[in-house]
Amino acid sequence: MSAGKKVAVVTGSNKGIGFGIVRELCAKFDGDVYLTSRDQGRGEVAVEELKKLGFQPHYHQLDIDDESSVLRFKNFLKSKYGGLDVLVNNAAIAFKNAAPEPFSEQATITMRTNFFNTYRFCNIIFPILKPHARVVNVSSYAGHLLKIPGDHDVAVALRKKLSSSDLTGEELVQMIEGFVNAAQTGTHQELGWPNSAYATSKIGISALTRIQQKAFDNDSRKDIIVNSVNPGYVDTDMTSHKGTLTIEQGAAAPSWLALLPPNVKGPKGGYVWYDKQIVDWVNGPTPTTV
Repeated sequence: MSAGKKVAVVTGSNKGIGFGIVRELCAKFDGDVYLTSRDQGRGEVAVEELKKLGFQPHYHQLDIDDESSVLRFKNFLKSKYGGLDVLVNNAAIAFKNAAPEPFSEQATITMRTNFFNTYRFCNIIFPILKPHARVVNVSSYAGHLLKIPGDHDVAVALRKKLSSSDLTGEELVQMIEGFVNAAQTGTHQELGWPNSAYATSKIGISALTRIQQKAFDNDSRKDIIVNSVNPGYVDTDMTSHKGTLTIEQGAAAPSWLALLPPNVKGPKGGYVWYDKQIVDWVNGPTPTTV
């Protein structure tokens, strides 16, 4: 065991914003930093790229869609480091606007990785978080509550339920399952949901963050903080390289949240903009996007 050594993990980090976050943490985090990926070959290539830049990341295979992979990784972290100090939940997928798959299929696949398996991953990994651990859930501009549009009763009720301080993780899961079921019949918008599987998945992650922080506030381990973050519209494969921010700019706010100092007053359970503004997730307004 690397006794007393700190460790940081970024999921889905062989490219894009995740890769940028690993680079930032390698430069600023006092401990070992793990780049992870579903495909071991691509992950190892990414690690070598960072080493050529003078950084020393570590690598471990991790597929959040594969529970056995998650459990192996948890056991590795527990045996080598006694737990985990920093976790950045970055792994996610997005269909392109012109994707041929029907919306019902897009909803099922997107929610599986971006919400349900992220939720499961957190439930498996959170028990090994150390005191003063920092968790960052990478959300999106599309993950703001007001991306549920409209002033009609159904939308208002949906936003109210998602933002309730009494909402539990199990209830949120049921709500997202309801979206997936409605997407199969094309009735999701009638229930108030946006016509975007990706946006709905990120709204779910932003809501989950608030639930997770409430649990951490009552945890026996001191000073564990989780926040969600909109990294901005970044030039990556996910945006088909149409984003206006660089990967370095997109990694700035997630890395800042990952490195919040011990016993900081905030943000906690917040929704943070790419320029580090703490945004009111419930009422808005959202700052101008790039």
